[in-house]
Amino acid sequence: MTRSQPRRARGTVGHAYSALNLRLVLAAFGLVTMAIFAVLAFRADVVWLGVVCAIFAVVAVVDLVIIQRRRAARRGEEPGARHSLFE
Repeated sequence: MTRSQPRRARGTVGHAYSALNLRLVLAAFGLVTMAIFAVLAFRADVVWLGVVCAIFAVVAVVDLVIIQRRRAARRGEEPGARHSLFE
């Protein structure tokens, strides 16, 4: 079962432990920028930098999946609630 907050987190129902919407935006930005940098690095024949950027892009994808699962759990715990970018 996925919860909207990690166990023993200091957040409460009123104030979440993590700003999931903000994390979603930042992870999407990281994915796009790292994918672009990886392509540019591979085209410039800087393979090691391309690999590092590709790894960071994969980490961003994993983070996006985790965030979406927590957002879905939060929707299940608080049906009908609307959250701003920073909560």
